Amino acid sequence: MSEIVRFVPKSELERARLIREARAIYDSIFPSAAADRTPQDNGDRVKT
Repeated sequence: MSEIVRFVPKSELERARLIREARAIYDSIFPSAAADRTPQDNGDRVKT
């Protein structure tokens, strides 16, 4: 049986790496909405 091997151009690998890096930076600056809501789920608090 023969296997199909797909060769990926360097430009495509670089593009994927840059996208992963950008997503990591974005997630560090803008955390997900679920993480933002966790401290606020304790009820309605009035800040004094």
